[in-house]
Amino acid sequence: MNRYLLDRRINANLINSLLAGLLIIFSPWSTAESTAETSPQASVFKFYVEDIKSTMQAYVASQVDTDSIFHLKDDKTGENLELKFVMVHDPVRQIRGNIYFACTDFHVQGEPEKIYDIDFWMDGSSGELKVYDTKVHKEPRSSLLYGWYKHPRYTFVNDEVEYLY
Repeated sequence: MNRYLLDRRINANLINSLLAGLLIIFSPWSTAESTAETSPQASVFKFYVEDIKSTMQAYVASQVDTDSIFHLKDDKTGENLELKFVMVHDPVRQIRGNIYFACTDFHVQGEPEKIYDIDFWMDGSSGELKVYDTKVHKEPRSSLLYGWYKHPRYTFVNDEVEYLY
């Protein structure tokens, strides 16, 4: 092969390799992750199970009255519920980014067999988890065969609420 053609081929390959490397280094896909990590507006704080559960415990404690009653207006029925905290369900989870979720049980004041499943959404974008939404997920219903059970109002599809009725 002619020396001139060989030099041109080597130079073309070198230039193509350099261009490909520059495209990879400066492409929007390679910088998106590092931008999210360094940008103060886009920073994602990481919270763990213990953080979510302790936030829920503290939130419930801050919302109950002197008789340890949690008051919640049912967004579907308009009823003012008087509930006693029972527990936070496992698992709690991160939905996306700084949004976290916990499901809890509360029973009707004076009727421990009537259990409401209440869902809480928390935002951690400030560096601290804060409850920003609360919904009745399941309400107590009575059945001749099963007694009291929790009847769902909605389900989750890809971590989004999908109402059943």
